[in-house]
Amino acid sequence: MTTSFTPFDPAAPNGERADAARNREAILGAAARLFGERSPECVTVDQIAEEAGVGKGTVYRRFTDRAGLAMAVLDQTDRELQHAILRGPPPLGPGAPARERLGAFVGALCDFLERNADLLVVAEGGSGGARYRSNLYASYRLHVEVLLRQLRPEADCAVLADVVLAPLGADLYRHLRQDRSLDPVRIRAVMCSASARIAGG
Repeated sequence: MTTSFTPFDPAAPNGERADAARNREAILGAAARLFGERSPECVTVDQIAEEAGVGKGTVYRRFTDRAGLAMAVLDQTDRELQHAILRGPPPLGPGAPARERLGAFVGALCDFLERNADLLVVAEGGSGGARYRSNLYASYRLHVEVLLRQLRPEADCAVLADVVLAPLGADLYRHLRQDRSLDPVRIRAVMCSASARIAGG
């Protein structure tokens, strides 16, 4: 069974006007630059609007808040991982047993967290439960659920997929790395081991 991903781009409706599309791309480009140059938590919507050369109202109409902007920027970053899951070589891509694919996915997600934890904290810290309502999370949950159904058909895999993903939130990962100074290799190994146990390994 293949996994279907829906790239997260809330501000790109069909039939978008050319000027609106230019504004969206300018805003996303400005946000990506500023988020890359300084701590994402210190970047304001005013600064993004100024960098993009648009009014603050334009930013809010397109993305609602800084968290929505961060999530849209992350979607661009995440497409490489999505492509690897859908079309890349095994074990992350198709062709490997489900247990190996699950381990490869959890490891790849840890690597993604290592590169993007600060921005993910902003994206997931909007309104309560923002992480779980994002299409980014939904695509991960669907992929894990599909793999779990192959490994544990008797289980409630729709819920079990959330259990696998629960410790892979940005806030916990950043706490382990920054507050507790744990090595990323150690974190990755524990996360992969935990997911294997949940999957019945």
